[in-house]
Amino acid sequence: MERRVVVSMTLLLGVLAVLSLFVGAHTLTLNGLLAWDSTQLRVFLASRVPRLVAILTAGMGMGVVGLVMQQLARNRFVAPSTAGTVESATLGILVALLLFPAATMLQKMGIAFIFALAGTVLFLQMLARIPLKDVIIVPLVGIMFGRVIGAVTTFFAYRHDLLQSLGAWTNGDFSGVLRGRYELLYVAIPAVMLAYWFADRFTLAGMGEDFARNLGLNYQQVLYLGLSIVALVTAVVVLTVGAIPFLGLIVPNVVSLLLGDHMRRTLPYTAWGGALLVLACDLLGRLIRYPYEIPVGTIVGVLGSGIFLLLILRREAYAAG
Repeated sequence: MERRVVVSMTLLLGVLAVLSLFVGAHTLTLNGLLAWDSTQLRVFLASRVPRLVAILTAGMGMGVVGLVMQQLARNRFVAPSTAGTVESATLGILVALLLFPAATMLQKMGIAFIFALAGTVLFLQMLARIPLKDVIIVPLVGIMFGRVIGAVTTFFAYRHDLLQSLGAWTNGDFSGVLRGRYELLYVAIPAVMLAYWFADRFTLAGMGEDFARNLGLNYQQVLYLGLSIVALVTAVVVLTVGAIPFLGLIVPNVVSLLLGDHMRRTLPYTAWGGALLVLACDLLGRLIRYPYEIPVGTIVGVLGSGIFLLLILRREAYAAG
């Protein structure tokens, strides 16, 4: 089973990656590239290759942080997009623009990271005070919390005529990815490696604070390390390409259905699955209204909301398990 999954995902990812390099408003051909056509080479190296790298990195990162967050929150339906993390990062970017207009991308990322971490910690603090921790109530609280933060962000964006910029962060879109404007996404790679390194500790932390402490785990340290990874990757992705809703929710759940719940084992497949899903949705968005594009955030949002509802309807057989 596992071997078939690896082979199938590898082949599919390879085929979609090649298609991604050659699908777009500007026609590229293999003969043109081999003939060193200067225009085609420039488009290929400055746009298509960076776009493919950005898609794979963002998809991999958001899939993995979704899995980490589900472990720490002990709920399969919690992810950056259902816990207020994405909205908090967006608010941080807006604050950076308003208060520090000359800030560099790295400085904006730092501010977005602080807001994303604060928002996620606040969400977990709220959960600790909610007596009813039904598997559905938890993500609903997170979605409402995120909507409140989103409303505050929209209000200030409207007051300062930044609604157009806000739209770029709230809906993921890779059409603007060019060489020199996406490299910040590389931050997600060491974050994913760190998540894999601490996978066993996240698993223990997911069993509850008392159980983890009895096994000698520094629960608070592991908790804040995991939340920092989640906040960092979310802030980088939102700042660079915009929010991709439900990605961190549906990919870990689908991988868990296929391969079980062992985090160290499923984490590489989750990273792979996240990259594959974003790549497929981006290609679909480029082909539906060719040569125009539908943002990948819209495609993933429609697909992800449907799968989210399906998982909720099957929660008794799956989520509580």
